[in-house]
Amino acid sequence: MHDYVYPSVFLAYLMFFLCLAGAIFFLVRSRHGGYWGSHSEDPKYRMLADDETSAKDRDIET
Repeated sequence: MHDYVYPSVFLAYLMFFLCLAGAIFFLVRSRHGGYWGSHSEDPKYRMLADDETSAKDRDIET
């Protein structure tokens, strides 16, 4: 008689480990990229400032 429980449990543990390892990898990578620092929101404000200046330029042209 064969026990088919162990392969499915090992597969589940493997999938849990892969998900955990992927999450840790991307957390470390985002930390290294500076996404958690005090200046992490700067690109958003720079983009919004660019939108405001382009809107002003469009108003001047028309």
